[in-house]
Amino acid sequence: MIWDQTIIELSPLPRGFHLVTNEVLAQAPELTHCEVGLLHLFIQHTSASLAVNENADPDVRGDLERHFNVMVPENAPHYAHVMEGPDDMPAHIKSIMIGPSLTLPIHQGRLALGTWQGIYLCEHRNRAGSRRLVATLQGRW
Repeated sequence: MIWDQTIIELSPLPRGFHLVTNEVLAQAPELTHCEVGLLHLFIQHTSASLAVNENADPDVRGDLERHFNVMVPENAPHYAHVMEGPDDMPAHIKSIMIGPSLTLPIHQGRLALGTWQGIYLCEHRNRAGSRRLVATLQGRW
């Protein structure tokens, strides 16, 4: 059994749901040596999250962003945490709803995602910086 861990740095992205599968794979080349295993991704931020969803139709990502903005609006009168701007508290709530991590299966050196699945960075801030992921690979070479 082999373990490997690396930090993946994602460039700043605007608010929304973004496919980052290729960026993750480009920064985790050890994955190609793994016959069978798991890739665990953990985002080190409280205002962004990770998900797996539709990788083909960009309308899905837009619909998700619009839906979450209706579910968790900015400037709600009950928010006490408002010092960092109107998008900050909603970003924390969205991050908790979606979650900070993914565990993905690896089969013959590739992510075993479904045909229409990709890794999303769910960016919940209007002007966020780069995002860091801890990528932990466990498997059999």
